[in-house]
Amino acid sequence: MIDQKAVKLFSEKNLVFVATIMKDGSPQLSPVWASFEDGHILINTAEGRVKHKNVLRDPRVAVSVVSKDNPLDMTTVRGTVEKIIPDYDYKHADKLTQQYMQREHYPFKREGEKRIILKIKPNKVFVLPELKMNE
Repeated sequence: MIDQKAVKLFSEKNLVFVATIMKDGSPQLSPVWASFEDGHILINTAEGRVKHKNVLRDPRVAVSVVSKDNPLDMTTVRGTVEKIIPDYDYKHADKLTQQYMQREHYPFKREGEKRIILKIKPNKVFVLPELKMNE
């Protein structure tokens, strides 16, 4: 079970970083938008991107989220992409656009692009204890 503090971080306007494993075993890191639903981290990307290709080959990922207001408020998760869900209708992309930009529709649509959701099951979760920067 993921800590409520972590759920809160994934529910706010905080940039998330996802690390995947390249074919040669080296790490690949991408800044992304994400949400948390039903015990899973949901990351929206497009078919054919490097992170998509990497998780098709090796579903292990690491995810980090840091509060935009306090860099000491952070969570790191190691997990597995359990499912890749089509988001061709942009419903999840629109939801993330609302979360991150307070706009109704995803503004970065590209011709022929197919959006997908990486559904990540957290396996190991690290939550930094509550600290403030001036403590």
